[in-house]
Amino acid sequence: MQTAANGLSAAELRRYARHLTLPEFGLEGQQKLRAASVLLVGLGGLGAPTAMYLAAAGVGRIGLVDYDVVDESNLQRQVIHGQSMLGKPKVLSAAARIHDINPYVEVVPYQTALRRDNALDIFRDYDVIVDGADNFATRYLVNDACVLLDKPNVHGSIFRFEGQVSVFWAKRGPCYRCLYPEPPPPGMIPSCAEAGVLGVLPGLIGLVQATETVKLIAGIGAPLIGRLLLYDALDMTFREVKLRKDPHCPICGEQPRITELIDYDEFCGTPGLHTHPFDTAAVPEITVHELRRRLESAELERTNTWLVDVREPYEWQIVHFPQARLIPMREVPQRLDELRQASELLVYCRSGARSAEVVRYLHTQGFKNAKNVRGGILAWAREIDPNTPVY
Repeated sequence: MQTAANGLSAAELRRYARHLTLPEFGLEGQQKLRAASVLLVGLGGLGAPTAMYLAAAGVGRIGLVDYDVVDESNLQRQVIHGQSMLGKPKVLSAAARIHDINPYVEVVPYQTALRRDNALDIFRDYDVIVDGADNFATRYLVNDACVLLDKPNVHGSIFRFEGQVSVFWAKRGPCYRCLYPEPPPPGMIPSCAEAGVLGVLPGLIGLVQATETVKLIAGIGAPLIGRLLLYDALDMTFREVKLRKDPHCPICGEQPRITELIDYDEFCGTPGLHTHPFDTAAVPEITVHELRRRLESAELERTNTWLVDVREPYEWQIVHFPQARLIPMREVPQRLDELRQASELLVYCRSGARSAEVVRYLHTQGFKNAKNVRGGILAWAREIDPNTPVY
């Protein structure tokens, strides 16, 4: 019996049967998926459902970019990872799950942070880029690399109970910079770890991203180009905002000023206080072992040393040192006079990243007595007191 599978095996035809019977999709759509390549930037809350559904749908090659490892706090929403993968690189955890979902999918892991010196080389061989990043520097980097390479950027973002999705494709509509010409002021938008996120929210937003990706590849429907889909989980409402291409956009406008990738950490930060997901080095610091010694000896009280917690109030309620003072990171620039009363400042947060940035900022303001508590509460729980609540 003659078939029109054109490269699809009998097993694949059985697997994708519900696609093949869709008149708008059919065999041609499935063949397009099989021939396509999609790169996922980030394997967190958004990347997890997107990766699984694109694999199940039959995308031929899926690239995975993430530098992180699976942490227990990820499992509340990052459903591609499981308990058995704790401590393993996310790209390898996701690759194993994808292969279990669909052995016909080729997976290409990139266990690295996306940077301006590697983004173009990584993006170049993929048809669609899916942005599941959790920080503004990476979002602008993804956008600019997509514009320079003429790639569609399926963007998604989440915050607490809200999410948004759009498809940015400069040759056919606006780009991310048309919507957000400048990043928000540093520290204004807390990270997922700082602000929290409803566990089911990224599942829904990630599935919309997967849907848009499939539509782009198969050439069906009306993609979210020039449209921003907004979702509110508490009200269970969707609304749509029309987007326009900005003729003055610095990268996709009529006279683009950005013709190559830039320093995105500098672009999204300031010479002072800003967040940076990778570099917490080059600041004075103490270990949690040194902190314990100084707490047990009551040295802080004798020397007027302040232990400063720069997390948010709701984090403070979960766990904090009794000797600490709560000064959230965003309030530090307004409370410098208060901090000058201390002879020494020991600054901590959940993981040591925010506190390192605060210490770096304080040093620019003349506080040479400020030190970061390396590793923060997580290091204290890991090295000093395993009964310390972590989140």
